[in-house]
Amino acid sequence: MKAFYVARTSGAEQAMYFPQFLVGMFATSFGVAIWAYIVTGSIWSAFGWALLALIILQVGYIGLVLRLIYKRVSPRGEASPAPPYYGDRVRH
Repeated sequence: MKAFYVARTSGAEQAMYFPQFLVGMFATSFGVAIWAYIVTGSIWSAFGWALLALIILQVGYIGLVLRLIYKRVSPRGEASPAPPYYGDRVRH
């Protein structure tokens, strides 16, 4: 079972896959930790920077999910009518 969120924007379908985001989040955090360790020489400082990167990325992900949910709900509440189906042998 894949967890994903789908939104339609300008006719194109976009998806946010949580497992893919999770791998990218940890890879980014690992990269930040390596950078912080090289710059500061402290494991604790590297851990702090990596934790901060994880928090910022998670807040950003939640913000994007909320935006997708908000865009999915139309404030107009109106649906466009479906075009008639001409294969039903009914005269229109």
